[in-house]
This record gives sequence, structure tokens and C-alpha cells, in this order.
Amino acid sequence: MARNHGIFISFAIEDEWARTRMVGQARNERTPFEFVDMSVKRPWDEAWKTQCRTRIKGCDGMIAMVTKNTAKADGQLWEVRAALQEGVPVLGVYATQDNRPYSLPSEFRYVQVVGWTWDNVSSFLEDL
Repeated sequence: MARNHGIFISFAIEDEWARTRMVGQARNERTPFEFVDMSVKRPWDEAWKTQCRTRIKGCDGMIAMVTKNTAKADGQLWEVRAALQEGVPVLGVYATQDNRPYSLPSEFRYVQVVGWTWDNVSSFLEDL
């Protein structure tokens, strides 16, 4: 991770706490990357999608926080699809051990999903 990576963080709005925790952990680890997210608290539209896709394309990778809320998070699922379409590497991270879904949405078919450890996150970032 010699250079400063832009990492798009994707999450269900109900899991905003996980995004906040991931950003805090990154600060504590003094990592050479910055997070980008397009959090919306209102229905998203085509203008949001266009702006969001542009930000995703400008990032080196995406970390998608995965919980039981993920399957119903239309915005998050769209973000993951967009990243895969744009060739942006995606890592799924289970936000907690207890809140893991029984199955993953089809958008995660080609996404590695791992437990939330700094070793797993940093390994993904080192491979970018």
C-alpha cells in the first residue's frame, strides 16, 4: 500500500454504524487510504446513480459491509453491481459474527466475503 488508495465503502443505511467503525479503525491503523461513500437518507434517483458510479470508477476498490440488512438494501446492491461492472475490486466484510445473513444476494456471487479482521482488510488493500 505504497500510495494513497481511494476505497468506496458500501453499506445498508441501517448499518451506518459499521461504516463509522470501519473508518475509525482505519484512522487508528494509520492507513494510506481514504474512504468514499455516497450515503443517502432519501430515495436515490438517476442523478445519484450517475454521481455514485463516477465516484466508484474513481476508486481503487470497494469494501461492502455485509449484514442481514444487505439483501434489502437496494442502494448497496446497486453499488456492488456498479463496481463489478466497472472492474473495481470488491471485498465483502461481515459486520458482525451474529448478524451474518444465511445467504448472500446474487450481487455477491463473485465477491469474496470475509470476517472483519484488520488482516483480512489490509490483505485486500495490499493487493490493489
